Amino acid sequence: MQKDYPYALIQFYVTGPYDCSYLPDQRARSQVATPNHIIDAPVYSELVRNGFRRSGVFTYRPYCDHCRACVPVRIPVERFTPNRAQRRATRRHHTLTVREHPLVFNDAHYALYQAYQLARHAGGGMDQDSSEQYTHFLLQSHVDTRLIEFREDDVLRMVCIIDRLTDGLSSVYTFYDPAVRGASYGTWGVLWQIEVCRQLNLPYLYLGYWIRDSRKMAYKGHFHPLEGRIAGQWRVMKPADLA
Repeated sequence: MQKDYPYALIQFYVTGPYDCSYLPDQRARSQVATPNHIIDAPVYSELVRNGFRRSGVFTYRPYCDHCRACVPVRIPVERFTPNRAQRRATRRHHTLTVREHPLVFNDAHYALYQAYQLARHAGGGMDQDSSEQYTHFLLQSHVDTRLIEFREDDVLRMVCIIDRLTDGLSSVYTFYDPAVRGASYGTWGVLWQIEVCRQLNLPYLYLGYWIRDSRKMAYKGHFHPLEGRIAGQWRVMKPADLA
């Protein structure tokens, strides 16, 4: 059996248009890889290298008719150097305790997710997610997925969902306590994942999509160097690309 046999069986379909979650007054489409049950870790890793992401059991990438705003990005971890704000985030949050949990529903995690969505993404639809929608989005996976919990003095502060790839980690989703003033949990979560990549000798941390005109995605441009998949090739993004 050829090494790429499962990948050769993957089929792709394109969704109908729907409202874009990131750019107002825009319509989006996605290309979805199927069937889900044969997308194991090696196949999924290859898909991520080709610009795909995961939402629950669905692996997809943007496939919009007239827009190419979504740029897949990743951090080459050995070349990454934190800036002043990122070093400050490390000093502030380095005492957070870290614990891996099973990929199962947890009331405290769901409550934190709801608080985060209401504070950071009100009106975006996800702030109304039921427990079932939350479960389908974050707790269903056919690949090697880890749920990591972060606490401060035993108070839940942040949860990260991370996929293990053959060449890195994929940061699927992070949500955190929005009520702590001056905190930099999201930044520290990325820094923590970079360090895990280094410990595991994995060269990349995949961050999903960077979108120039989306304020929600702006934080990804603060990690340097940052590689973007543009015209089918990964290359280091210059400051002018991220401006």
